[in-house]
Amino acid sequence: MASSTDKPLDHRYRDEHPIRTLAYLFHEDRRRLAFAVAVFTVKHSPIWLLPLITASIIDTVVQHQPVSRLWISTGVILFILLINYPLHVLYVRLLYGSVRRMGTDLRSALCTRMQQLSIGYHSRVSAGVLQAKVVRDVETVEQMVQQTAETGLGAITVLTGGLVIIAFRTPEFVPVFVVVVPVAALLVSRLRARLRTHNEHFRHEVETLSSRVTEMTRLIPVTRAHGLEGKALRRMDGTLRRLLTTGNRLDLLNGRFGSLAWVVLNVVGVLVLAGAALVSYYGVWGVTAGDVVMLSAFLTTLTNSTTTLMGLAPVITKGLESVRSVGEVLQAPELEDNEGKEVVTAVRGAVTFRSVGHTYDGGQLRPAVHDFTLTVATGETVALVGASGAGKSTVLNLVIGFIRPTTGQLLLDGTDMNTLDLRTYRRFVSVVPQESILFDGTVRDNVAYGMDDADEDSVRAALRDANALEFVEKLPQGLETLVGERGARLSGGQRQRLAIARALIRNPKVLVLDEATSALDTRSEALVQQALARLLHGRTTFVVAHRLSTVRGADRIVVMGDGEILEVGTHDELLRRGGAYTALHSGQVA
Repeated sequence: MASSTDKPLDHRYRDEHPIRTLAYLFHEDRRRLAFAVAVFTVKHSPIWLLPLITASIIDTVVQHQPVSRLWISTGVILFILLINYPLHVLYVRLLYGSVRRMGTDLRSALCTRMQQLSIGYHSRVSAGVLQAKVVRDVETVEQMVQQTAETGLGAITVLTGGLVIIAFRTPEFVPVFVVVVPVAALLVSRLRARLRTHNEHFRHEVETLSSRVTEMTRLIPVTRAHGLEGKALRRMDGTLRRLLTTGNRLDLLNGRFGSLAWVVLNVVGVLVLAGAALVSYYGVWGVTAGDVVMLSAFLTTLTNSTTTLMGLAPVITKGLESVRSVGEVLQAPELEDNEGKEVVTAVRGAVTFRSVGHTYDGGQLRPAVHDFTLTVATGETVALVGASGAGKSTVLNLVIGFIRPTTGQLLLDGTDMNTLDLRTYRRFVSVVPQESILFDGTVRDNVAYGMDDADEDSVRAALRDANALEFVEKLPQGLETLVGERGARLSGGQRQRLAIARALIRNPKVLVLDEATSALDTRSEALVQQALARLLHGRTTFVVAHRLSTVRGADRIVVMGDGEILEVGTHDELLRRGGAYTALHSGQVA
């Protein structure tokens, strides 16, 4: 991965202020950003130069100065207006390009980190939360930088340019503006702040409506089946009426406060205009008619700029909080520990558990698995059975390498797995889960996922062995048929057979089957069982199954309870013993 993507991962988000983090993220583009600020200052100059040039034109007319001054003033303003377009395009390319690159690098860093974090972390943090960080939080950071740059820079340049011009033309009015502008801006901001509570209330009502609509659409089959359409609509009408009342109240308040803010600004503007006019009328300080117009124009412009700067506070606060949110993932300490460990280049498939135990993080008192001792020969099929919570899934996670033993040793071909780079080991492992995981791509893409060198013959052979080729060939585009998100266009049995084909094409040495047939009907289960029989051949296999009928053919069955081994043997041996397995079997037969 490129260094620009790796660098955000190396940054210490936890102990840094988010602004320092932002500075770090934009470090490579600092020259572009400095140039963008310079370009913006020039292209935005008409806003604060117009009052000055207007004053010059008025003075030329009133004082009958040479008409050449009129043409010079007009030429200057036309020039700076015309160059605004190319400069604005350049500014957008410089600033927005840097912001988009930062967002892309940040998203890439987040995705990289998610692939590095342990399965334990992913089991605790929901996929929705992580998705929101990658999509919404990074977008919020981008919007904060863009809005702050666009609006904040505009306000700062206008304030700076305006005050410099006032100090140059009419320095006596600088104290007036230094006092009046912030006071007027503060009054306007206070008026706007009064609306915040009502805006929040309206937002909550909109969120409630969204929730009600989702609920209503989900319940439509139940509603229609029981003739409850009227009740559903009455419930929705109540929500809509509350939204209407809240919206009308908000609109009225917006109108009142908007009008009041306009009155405040214009009253202050009229007072300053009258004061400046009196000073000019009596010839005090040499203030001209053009200066009066300029001062009046600057009052509104500078007050609006100050109000704008004060209004950026919520945007900046929200953006910095998103920086912190992203940092939670980028600096999460629960990384899978593979650095410096031995690379696995070949696997035979012999797995040995020596008094293995595992306790999950989070203050759990009891270990999920303890004193688990078992030797599995190459090519042997071992089934794990037992009640829910017996520790079966923990054993599978240990075999896959999602977790490491907290006590004891787990050996692969005689080598302690704690010394191995588990990423390289998993190239020789295939997993068929209870719910097959397919992505929105073609049948070919899903079967050959991660196998870029797989040709069509290999894909077809895997599908044939998985009892899937017959139904795939009947699909509209065959191998090129899109399966839909999570394989929505296929039945459960079809999805599971594609998952088996994906496992077959990898030619694994270690195979893990986690309740691979529990969600299927009888016919689909029979087809999947035939495919699994081919898949198991010659591979070390660990099977977890709730239906004991599916594990009868295993070389050995391990009965678990409370994280430990209760019995080990074949199906017939365990039934003859009359122990825990017999109890499980009798319960299912009954």
